[in-house]
Amino acid sequence: MNNNPNFFIVLNQVIESAKSAWSALKSNRVRTFLSTLGITIGIFCIIMVLSIVDSLEKNLQNSVESLGKDVAIIEKWPWEFGADYKWWKYMNRPNPTLSELDKLNEQLSLSKGISLNIDLSANTLKYRQNSAENTSGSAVSHGYKEVRDFELESGRYFSENESRVGEQVVIIGHDIAANLFPSLNPIEKDISIKGKPFRVIGVFAKEGESLIGNSTDNLFVIPVKTAGNFVRINSNMVNSRIQIKAKDGVSVDQLENEIKGVMRIIRKLRPSEEQNFAINKTTLLSKPLKSLFSVVSTAGWIIGLFAILVGGFGIANIMFVSVKERTQQIGIQKALGAKNYFILIEFLVEAVILCLVGGAIGLLSVYLITLAVKTWLGLNLFLSAGNIITGIFVSVSIGIISGFIPAFSASKLDPVEAIRAK
Repeated sequence: MNNNPNFFIVLNQVIESAKSAWSALKSNRVRTFLSTLGITIGIFCIIMVLSIVDSLEKNLQNSVESLGKDVAIIEKWPWEFGADYKWWKYMNRPNPTLSELDKLNEQLSLSKGISLNIDLSANTLKYRQNSAENTSGSAVSHGYKEVRDFELESGRYFSENESRVGEQVVIIGHDIAANLFPSLNPIEKDISIKGKPFRVIGVFAKEGESLIGNSTDNLFVIPVKTAGNFVRINSNMVNSRIQIKAKDGVSVDQLENEIKGVMRIIRKLRPSEEQNFAINKTTLLSKPLKSLFSVVSTAGWIIGLFAILVGGFGIANIMFVSVKERTQQIGIQKALGAKNYFILIEFLVEAVILCLVGGAIGLLSVYLITLAVKTWLGLNLFLSAGNIITGIFVSVSIGIISGFIPAFSASKLDPVEAIRAK
């Protein structure tokens, strides 16, 4: 603990200055409001944008991690961005097949789980008079549960026999279950998919919205062998992929290198031949979006700083007015022995409090908006502790910067001249 008497003197001066400043602000409410408006708008712009960016990044991270941050995906389409995307070349590549899945499962040594996924077109699922429209479907091999992170709200996953023989069983998403079975337990009920009966054996737990559209809430999943009733599963007309999860302690880059070598052997590609498959990773999705978030965040800072700059001039102006109004008071204080730094601290504290009031209103506005968005729209928007600290730090900094010159000029006043001032 600090036992220096000067420390307590300065601390007491700060407390007294804060009380005096607060009284002055309350007695001039309109002036205080107008002075802090620029700071309020600036802090609101900066923290609102930072909160949106942080929320989007968090949601993106959760969406990507649900795909699997240690998962490599074999497809014919690479996850690339830009104007030079060679879609005509990628379109003619062969799709991953069940036979390639079996060979990869035999030859890969760094994989923990492997699954073939085939996208099914949007469907309407029915149970008696109820229906769930515009659902997305996926046909998966048995290893899906080892690759994709998910939880079941009720029921179970496919048995090995159900996957092997292709029984007409289905796991449905939370929203599908809510539409088809609003007051019933869906387990062991038969629903209709493309006019064929499927027995519900499981329901996915609620996941919420996903930035990359991979939520299970509106998804139904069937065994890949069963999908042969709907599509030609080895056809190049379907959208299929093989997802491979790395063993614990194995990086996705190491797994990618092994997959590349094994796939070239499976497809009998010569060393000089270009590979006719893509190996995608979740990092390919997150990097471009993080760059976009960085640009948006910078834009928010620029807009906010312009508003804060205007607010800072307003604070400086009101502090000069305050110094002029209290010139005689300053002279009396100095005549009674007040040191220059006491006067400096008094007006600096007043400027900081002005900015903190504006910043607090801005932060409160952001919090109320995030709360309303979360409550009414169901979006995961939040105000983090880090952004609150940023808002407070910026407010204090602007208070010190904009209030220093008026406070310094007050501290340098001659006590005799100050007392004579009218």
